[in-house]
Amino acid sequence: MGSHLNEFFAALSDPTRRAVLERLVRGPATVSDLAAPHDMALPTFMRHLGVLERAGLVRSIKKGRVRTCHLEPAPLLEAQGWLAWQRTVWESQIDD
Repeated sequence: MGSHLNEFFAALSDPTRRAVLERLVRGPATVSDLAAPHDMALPTFMRHLGVLERAGLVRSIKKGRVRTCHLEPAPLLEAQGWLAWQRTVWESQIDD
Protein backbone atom coordinates (compact mmCIF):
# COMPACT_ATOMS: atom_id res chain seq x y z
CA MET A 1 0.00 0.00 0.00
CA GLY A 2 1.46 3.35 -1.02
CA SER A 3 2.29 6.14 1.39
CA HIS A 4 -0.63 8.19 0.04
CA LEU A 5 -3.06 5.51 1.14
CA ASN A 6 -1.33 5.21 4.51
CA GLU A 7 -1.73 8.96 5.06
CA PHE A 8 -5.34 8.79 3.84
CA PHE A 9 -6.36 6.06 6.28
CA ALA A 10 -4.38 7.63 9.13
CA ALA A 11 -6.20 10.92 8.52
CA LEU A 12 -9.56 9.14 8.60
CA SER A 13 -8.73 7.41 11.88
CA ASP A 14 -9.75 10.46 13.91
CA PRO A 15 -13.43 11.45 14.41
CA THR A 16 -12.63 15.18 14.35
CA ARG A 17 -10.97 14.87 10.96
CA ARG A 18 -13.84 12.76 9.61
CA ALA A 19 -16.28 15.43 10.82
CA VAL A 20 -14.28 18.10 8.99
CA LEU A 21 -14.42 16.10 5.76
CA GLU A 22 -18.15 15.52 6.19
CA ARG A 23 -18.65 19.27 6.58
CA LEU A 24 -16.49 20.08 3.52
CA VAL A 25 -18.62 17.82 1.34
CA ARG A 26 -21.23 20.59 1.51
CA GLY A 27 -18.71 23.14 0.23
CA PRO A 28 -15.73 25.26 1.27
CA ALA A 29 -15.59 26.61 4.82
CA THR A 30 -13.37 28.90 6.84
CA VAL A 31 -11.15 27.45 9.53
CA SER A 32 -13.24 29.26 12.14
CA ASP A 33 -16.44 27.66 10.84
CA LEU A 34 -14.83 24.23 10.77
CA ALA A 35 -13.40 24.60 14.28
CA ALA A 36 -16.60 25.96 15.87
CA PRO A 37 -18.35 22.61 16.58
CA HIS A 38 -15.25 21.09 18.19
CA ASP A 39 -14.39 21.63 21.83
CA MET A 40 -10.66 22.23 21.43
CA ALA A 41 -8.17 25.06 21.21
CA LEU A 42 -7.55 26.48 17.74
CA PRO A 43 -3.89 25.32 17.63
CA THR A 44 -5.04 21.76 18.34
CA PHE A 45 -7.67 22.00 15.62
CA MET A 46 -5.07 23.36 13.20
CA ARG A 47 -2.98 20.22 13.77
CA HIS A 48 -5.98 18.18 12.57
CA LEU A 49 -6.20 20.34 9.45
CA GLY A 50 -2.49 19.83 8.90
CA VAL A 51 -2.96 16.06 8.90
CA LEU A 52 -5.78 16.38 6.37
CA GLU A 53 -3.68 18.67 4.17
CA ARG A 54 -0.65 16.35 4.26
CA ALA A 55 -2.93 13.48 3.26
CA GLY A 56 -4.08 15.57 0.30
CA LEU A 57 -7.71 15.53 1.44
CA VAL A 58 -7.97 19.25 2.13
CA ARG A 59 -6.40 22.33 0.61
CA SER A 60 -6.63 25.77 2.11
CA ILE A 61 -6.38 29.22 0.62
CA LYS A 62 -5.53 32.25 2.70
CA LYS A 63 -7.04 35.56 1.66
CA GLY A 64 -6.11 38.33 4.05
CA ARG A 65 -6.69 36.97 7.54
CA VAL A 66 -9.22 34.34 6.47
CA ARG A 67 -8.20 30.77 5.57
CA THR A 68 -10.79 28.81 3.59
CA CYS A 69 -10.61 25.03 3.26
CA HIS A 70 -11.72 22.95 0.29
CA LEU A 71 -12.18 19.20 -0.08
CA GLU A 72 -9.82 17.46 -2.51
CA PRO A 73 -11.37 14.31 -4.03
CA ALA A 74 -8.26 12.65 -5.55
CA PRO A 75 -7.19 10.70 -2.43
CA LEU A 76 -10.78 9.51 -1.98
CA LEU A 77 -10.77 8.14 -5.53
CA GLU A 78 -7.41 6.44 -4.97
CA ALA A 79 -8.69 4.77 -1.79
CA GLN A 80 -11.90 3.77 -3.53
CA GLY A 81 -9.86 2.04 -6.24
CA TRP A 82 -7.75 0.22 -3.66
CA LEU A 83 -10.84 -0.91 -1.74
CA ALA A 84 -12.49 -2.13 -4.96
CA TRP A 85 -9.37 -4.14 -5.78
CA GLN A 86 -9.32 -5.61 -2.25
CA ARG A 87 -12.97 -6.53 -2.54
CA THR A 88 -12.26 -8.41 -5.77
CA VAL A 89 -9.39 -10.28 -4.11
CA TRP A 90 -11.48 -11.16 -1.05
CA GLU A 91 -14.45 -12.31 -3.12
CA SER A 92 -12.24 -14.57 -5.24
CA GLN A 93 -10.80 -16.06 -2.03
CA ILE A 94 -14.29 -16.74 -0.70
CA ASP A 95 -15.38 -18.28 -4.01
CA ASP A 96 -12.44 -20.70 -3.89
